[in-house]
Amino acid sequence: MTEETLTDETLTEAAPENEADTAKTVVRLSVGQEITGKVKQVTDFGAFVDIGAGRDGLVHISELTVGRVTNVKDIVEEGQSVTVWIKRLNRERNRISLTMISPDTKTIRDLQEGEIVEGVVSRMVPYGAFIDIGVGTDALLHVREMGSNYVEKPEDVVEIDEKLEVRIITLNRRRRHIDVSIKGLREEPEGDEADSAEMDAAQGEESEGQVVDKFENVEVLSPMELAFKRAMEAGGGEIALPKSTRRRKRRQHRARSEQAQIIQRTLDTMRE
Repeated sequence: MTEETLTDETLTEAAPENEADTAKTVVRLSVGQEITGKVKQVTDFGAFVDIGAGRDGLVHISELTVGRVTNVKDIVEEGQSVTVWIKRLNRERNRISLTMISPDTKTIRDLQEGEIVEGVVSRMVPYGAFIDIGVGTDALLHVREMGSNYVEKPEDVVEIDEKLEVRIITLNRRRRHIDVSIKGLREEPEGDEADSAEMDAAQGEESEGQVVDKFENVEVLSPMELAFKRAMEAGGGEIALPKSTRRRKRRQHRARSEQAQIIQRTLDTMRE
């Protein structure tokens, strides 16, 4: 472990007046060292902690806990005694960076894609489940990653507080987003293939049961249009229906289709 020695001179700390001018108070600090201090000031970006070295150390908001923090005051307050660890020492800038996250704690920065970790199901959503893997950010187990077969609902595969192993498939440290999968790590849910086959068969039966309109392409004319057409045919000419007539024909065709569907549904209901 790299060790740095910071004296009162480095930290701009004056020696006590009752001591000789040559006396120096030497404070030895090293990266990773555990220290108990007192919170002196709370800011939007972190907290300054007095660790007795003549210069307060800064615990950045991202170093207060492994989870996301939106308000520093939700974690610490002025005058509070806290345990911190030395994260960095900058002699040139006379700065001490601290962390309240134990060096033994696993964080999102320690994770790697493809790694298998243990977790606990913390909550369920319609599209999957969130897994607490102990890094302060819950990982998402999407329903499509719950098995090779079709999974309709996440509760068909996992349940709240269930312990399980998951594989990290995507990792975004900046956005603190983790996607995991359990494919190949446990037995597949049973009955999914049969359910899918039944769904396909039902859709096929529904398509076969549709009503076929025999008069779908039959041209329907009003009495006036019919008389006009016959007159034209008698004179050896061909009739070209106006656009308004064609639009009316399309509306009539849609109306007949809808009526046929209503009749079919009524018949189906009576059979049941």
